[in-house]
Amino acid sequence: MTESIAQAEATSSPLPDPTGGRPVTPTRRTLRPLGLGEVRVTGGFWGRRQRVNGDATLQHCRHWMDHLGWTTNFTDPAGPGSAQRRGREFSDSEVYKMLEAMAWETGRSTEFAQRWNSHIDELTAAIANAQAPDGYVNTAFGGHGRRPRYTDLNFGHELYCTGHLIQAAVARARTYGPDPLLDVARRAADHVCATFGPHGIQSVGGHPEIEPALVELARLTGEQRYLDQAALFVERRGHRRLPEHEAGWPYFQDDIPVRHANVLRGHAVRALYLSCGAVDTAVETGDTELLEAVAAQYERTLARRTYITGGMGSHHAGESFGDDFVLPADRAYSETCAGVASMMLAWRLLLATGEPRYADAIERVLYNVIATSVADDGTSFFYANTLHQRVPTEPVAPDKESLRFGGGSRAPWFEVSCCLPNVARTLASLGGYLVTADAEGVQLHQYTDAEVRTRLDDGRPVGLQVRTDYPETGTIVIRVTETGDGPWSLTLRVPEWVSGAVLSGAVGRRSVEPGTVVVRRAFTVGEELRLELPMSPRWTFPDPRIDAVRGCVAVERGPLVLCAESTDQDGAPDAVDLDSLRIDTGVRPRDAASGATVSGRFQPPAGDGLPYYPSQPPRGEAHPQSIRLVPYYRWARRGPSTMRVWLPKDD
Repeated sequence: MTESIAQAEATSSPLPDPTGGRPVTPTRRTLRPLGLGEVRVTGGFWGRRQRVNGDATLQHCRHWMDHLGWTTNFTDPAGPGSAQRRGREFSDSEVYKMLEAMAWETGRSTEFAQRWNSHIDELTAAIANAQAPDGYVNTAFGGHGRRPRYTDLNFGHELYCTGHLIQAAVARARTYGPDPLLDVARRAADHVCATFGPHGIQSVGGHPEIEPALVELARLTGEQRYLDQAALFVERRGHRRLPEHEAGWPYFQDDIPVRHANVLRGHAVRALYLSCGAVDTAVETGDTELLEAVAAQYERTLARRTYITGGMGSHHAGESFGDDFVLPADRAYSETCAGVASMMLAWRLLLATGEPRYADAIERVLYNVIATSVADDGTSFFYANTLHQRVPTEPVAPDKESLRFGGGSRAPWFEVSCCLPNVARTLASLGGYLVTADAEGVQLHQYTDAEVRTRLDDGRPVGLQVRTDYPETGTIVIRVTETGDGPWSLTLRVPEWVSGAVLSGAVGRRSVEPGTVVVRRAFTVGEELRLELPMSPRWTFPDPRIDAVRGCVAVERGPLVLCAESTDQDGAPDAVDLDSLRIDTGVRPRDAASGATVSGRFQPPAGDGLPYYPSQPPRGEAHPQSIRLVPYYRWARRGPSTMRVWLPKDD
């Protein structure tokens, strides 16, 4: 293990993170993540969403999990796993993700700590009540009338649930300190090590998640066995150790060893969580080959198997990646959880390598998947994220769980509700994904209103105030509020989509290119830098190998993907046929209140008969008109509508 973990082993118990907690804390890295006590989101685009998350979403999750019996599964008087158990086999994990979100919330301020500490204590006591003497805890297996433990490794989700329990406990320890939840998680992890160790069950869980969780527990506690077990799970994967199933071994990433694969495949969330665990073990063990292999797989996946929104997973069947360039807009699955997992992986690679392109990937997912998923009031959400809604969305009853988690409207709850608590834990911990530090200075990767207070490696204090209404406009002002003596470096990410960015302030005024711009100087308190990112809407054309959208064009503005929604066009929303829309790319998109307008026309219907023609379809007499586009994250917030991101060109 590394020195910092070895030092932790010498302590009697783990200590809370004095900086208020970090979502990921690698001991070997290029960049050092900052904790929630060092970076505070104070407003703006993400500040508003954090407030809704803390004020409404977590309470909404608690209500539904209580109502459906997912929380009371742990306290069933007949015993955990009794015939009265409610929910799917993985419902325990949703309780754990909610717990993790609550833990990160307590790290943001005293107000949130007072709000959620009692919930955490109550749920921890319930989980401890359900834990067996040997550390096993799961309400779906091993109880009265239930299947024996680990008899369905493909789909039982036992190790997956344990992974989320561990991550909740790590978040609690980092933001509050050692408490009973960490004791429960350590007993569960010890059980996993004893059961699946070198001389135990020689297999893996069908749904990866335990791997990154065990590494984080090792980082927190200094216990080598947790890292060893995570590495063992990663190395076992890909040798067809899971039982054969009609879904096929690629679905479980059990067809090719991790270090020998060349692209992510199978179930998208499983593949991304496994990659997170592989990066974590590679970083902690110094396994450069494994790190480079996963980075190459992610790069290829971004280049060939990722939607314009950053979403991943193009197949409803199996919630999986398709082959290269199989990215149908109207059949996009693009599960919200896959967006969260992609962000988790990109963050790990950013810390490991310092490459700004991973921060670009995070930005794309944040604004076009995470921000899209949850309703304005935080109490309904998308499970899947289509890029083309052909028929109007239908209202969903506010008091019923939806069984159609593969598409449709935002719903208050789904039978499978992994996505909302996943987004909740992401938003609660978002401050830990914005800024990093290294021996030279501080790096800003994402832009929102925030206050930063940290120390450089040599102990000098650094304070920054960030003010911006990004992505409405591209002006970001960074003010130095604290600094030590001597020069240090402030690094700003210039997004890959930018053309014509300008940096000004005490350094003068100069153009900057996509990538990063580094300002190194002896800063003074009150000094400001201003980064101007032009936000004009722009055309985006698909790779011609994407058959499903060949002949189409999309429009982006800054980090935002735009879309045409029927509610914005002339005529009643249910009468607007977006599928007949044709866009004139000879007329540039025009800025319009954070969205855009483009020139286009609606192709009139050609009549009855087969939808095929002996020559080009007739254009009809339609005249060009202004077509309003809005940010994709705003769609389906104003009643039933149709929508499309990719717009056919008027050739």
